[in-house]
Amino acid sequence: MESELLVSSEQYPDAAESVTNSRLFASLYGELRQLAERQLRRNAGAAVSPTTLLHEAYLGMRGREAVFPDRERFIGYAARVMRGLIIDFVRDRRALKRGGDFQITQLPTQIPEPDQDEGDLLRLSEALDELAVRDARLAQLVDLKYFCGYTFDEIAAQRGTSSRTVKRDWEKARALLFHQLKDVVHSEDAGRSIDSQ
Repeated sequence: MESELLVSSEQYPDAAESVTNSRLFASLYGELRQLAERQLRRNAGAAVSPTTLLHEAYLGMRGREAVFPDRERFIGYAARVMRGLIIDFVRDRRALKRGGDFQITQLPTQIPEPDQDEGDLLRLSEALDELAVRDARLAQLVDLKYFCGYTFDEIAAQRGTSSRTVKRDWEKARALLFHQLKDVVHSEDAGRSIDSQ
């Protein structure tokens, strides 16, 4: 069924794009829900259910006129949309903690969740965006491995490469991200030391 959907989007790119993407989303719903669960397990700072995350991702993807030539690209794009949504949820939560939704007549009714370092997640997202500019394939690998929780073998099967190649790419992506994040942390530390003087 998935291959039929992919072929129909190639045969009728203008008329069938939105219908085909909706059908592809529906056919991969179970796998996408597992992806949402894995992302939320890794990023507990977002107080949202996997179903809500998946449905928000669908709404975000539905308006796009992108055609996905294969399952891997569709899953990768969905993972990026979900990552962006989690970061938005974390930012909104941070804004609420800072009085962004301050109203005198309401009392908070939710029990606050354990505080995580949300800044790390935001820095990682920015570093991933920079990596995507340099090498989109490596950034997608990080999305699939870190945020989606896929194994090297699963990623290799999706990409049609060997597990060893995926592991090499993973090490390269980790090294690039490490250097990007190290530079960000050093510049923040320098800014704090200047402020304290």
